[in-house]
Amino acid sequence: MKRSHYDVVVIGGGLAGLSAAARLAHHGKKVALVERGKLGGRAMTIKLKGFQFNFGAHAIYARDKSYLTQMEKEMNLDITWEDYQQLHSRYDMGEETTVIPSSLGGLLQTKLLKGADKFRFAYHILFTTLGFEKGDPELSIQEWIELNKISPAVRDMMLNLANSNFFAGDARQIPSDVFFSYYRRLFKTNIPVSFIQGGWQVLINEFKRTIQDNNGDIFDKTKITDLETDGKTVHSAFAKRHQFNADEFIFAIPPEQLQKLFTDTHLNKEFRKYTDYESTFVMFYDVGLKKRIETEYTYVFDKDRQIFITDISYYDLLAAPPGGQLLQAVAYLRPDQVNDTEAHEAIIEKFEAFYDKHFPGWRKELVIPRASKKPVLQAIRWNMHHHGLPTHFEQMPNIHFAGDWTKAKGQLSELSFSSSYDCTQRILKLNSVIKQTT
Repeated sequence: MKRSHYDVVVIGGGLAGLSAAARLAHHGKKVALVERGKLGGRAMTIKLKGFQFNFGAHAIYARDKSYLTQMEKEMNLDITWEDYQQLHSRYDMGEETTVIPSSLGGLLQTKLLKGADKFRFAYHILFTTLGFEKGDPELSIQEWIELNKISPAVRDMMLNLANSNFFAGDARQIPSDVFFSYYRRLFKTNIPVSFIQGGWQVLINEFKRTIQDNNGDIFDKTKITDLETDGKTVHSAFAKRHQFNADEFIFAIPPEQLQKLFTDTHLNKEFRKYTDYESTFVMFYDVGLKKRIETEYTYVFDKDRQIFITDISYYDLLAAPPGGQLLQAVAYLRPDQVNDTEAHEAIIEKFEAFYDKHFPGWRKELVIPRASKKPVLQAIRWNMHHHGLPTHFEQMPNIHFAGDWTKAKGQLSELSFSSSYDCTQRILKLNSVIKQTT
């Protein structure tokens, strides 16, 4: 068996593991990244007939406040962005569409709120931004709304925003503190949503390049099956033909995999409380068209049917061949729909009807459709019963945890980047302290 020693071994090569390994390598750490499958995890880009299909929209929320942006500047990542335009984002109201009020500017133009309700909602935006409205971890957003006697129109607006940004399906169960923390950050941003030109694969390649340019090692299709630990410190991680020894370990793998690896440690019981969670499942129905169908909006959300369409190729110029168009429709899945093939077929029919309504003539221009069944968009579906895994346990000081199942900041991919940043910052600070004392 081959034996290697590293400063840090990162187990798991999704966005969290890749970004953690890249940042540590950039700062001079000898790093190994170990991934049992393909780099990127759920963040994948597939090229078919000239179109680039992503497993999930490659959108980054609040880019100017994002941990990914911090890492982009710090490591000089070669990423090109295209920013979302609020006035091109609409709610489907049945007979007409209206602007989604994700800022004060949009609030002035939306038809969803009228008269005094606009001022009431502006009040909540202001107090959320200033940090006066923080919610309560013991109250769902629905319970918070009822307790504070929010008007029906503002209540519906808050829940609609939660559905469209948390991919929740039923936003009423989101903890109110999570809701307000997320929107405090979003309302402060100058760039609500941005898309990476070229999709997830561009970002994956940049992280990979950074690791390799800084003498880091990448082991894909390498599964870690066992750990050597004395109960307080992890010393080694074992694959079939390789023993990875390290001073520090970052585990960017889900809690149920952690529980199996830490079977013989006191943390096994600790991990158990974080394994009882539901994932956020969605269905995607992407269509590649040979000719653009122009509309006055690039995003439209049907709040009653809980589906939306994004014109991916409007923001990602590499997503479709010249003159073509890539549209992505997304629907939230309830737990009872996840494995129900009849429900999937019914949702596809809704997708096609929604395309007919907002992009008439798409069927004639169709080159390739891609319907993906029940992909995991986010590891944890946030509700009152679920809690994110801490990024660190004091009882085992040389292990750290990253991923969108952790108790970090943001939602969707931002959870991966913020937890990754937290882990790497802790390691870099710790090593800085050790150097100063020796």
